[in-house]
Amino acid sequence: MRVGLILGEALTGLRRNASMVISVVLVTFVSLTFVGAAMLMQMQIGKTQDYWVERAQVAVYMCRDDATVQNCADGAATEEQLGAVSERLESPALQGVVSDVRFESSQEAYDNVLALMGDDYSEFVSPDQLNNTYWITLVDPSQSDVISEAFRDFAGVEEVANQMQYLDPLFSALTVATYVAIGIAALMLIAAVLLIATTIRLSAYARRRELGIMRLVGASNRFIQTPFILEGVFAALIGSALASGAIIVLVQVGVGQYLSSQIDFVTSWVGWPDVAVVVPAVIVIGVVLAAVSAGFAIRRWLRT
Repeated sequence: MRVGLILGEALTGLRRNASMVISVVLVTFVSLTFVGAAMLMQMQIGKTQDYWVERAQVAVYMCRDDATVQNCADGAATEEQLGAVSERLESPALQGVVSDVRFESSQEAYDNVLALMGDDYSEFVSPDQLNNTYWITLVDPSQSDVISEAFRDFAGVEEVANQMQYLDPLFSALTVATYVAIGIAALMLIAAVLLIATTIRLSAYARRRELGIMRLVGASNRFIQTPFILEGVFAALIGSALASGAIIVLVQVGVGQYLSSQIDFVTSWVGWPDVAVVVPAVIVIGVVLAAVSAGFAIRRWLRT
């Protein structure tokens, strides 16, 4: 009976402050959608980094005739210099660092360019303009600096490049976007907390006579406070449910149907296992913030 009475009081409060409740639902919906989007974005960055870190290679570009670096003062790399690089890569010093080595001649690089860009591109590039290259797969991708140090001043080597350096700006931009989403979400959550607190105070003020009577007949503070806390929780729960639906649509349509078909270099996208983690987290965040803010607001009001 008391449970039914508490729920009835909570529903009465929701009806009396319908406009404020709708505002709480909308603000909670928007803020938690940003929270979920930020979580999914960070998960996607992690998936993409893990994929490319495992596959990223270090390229040792050998000298061309027109190279201007100090190591290439004698022109294009000779067969002896190519052999010296190969021996260094197979040496015991690099045995625990290098997993695999693939040599690509300038002619093979030229053929690959034409296969990728089309035969018309042959007017703009020739084999002499491309480097003989050693493509190195590392046991631990984080040890790329070892290869750089080993060949930095090596005769016949024009440049040592880590493929991950080309993706770092992209990951940095995505991380900044994640922080922006988190910042917006934090501001919106603060607005939701303030709205919930205001709604609870208005609801308590509208029922001040009833609360006075309940105090006179000896009702406990917990019994008085619970309906107001439930009001905030109900409103936040609706907003959390809407945010969860938006997150599901975002992953299903935005990622699964659009981004995965438009972006080729990302092969592992966030999916249902990630949604299964994010959605409960979003709901818990919304409910906990609502309960805490509503409880604080009604306790403070009762003390006045």
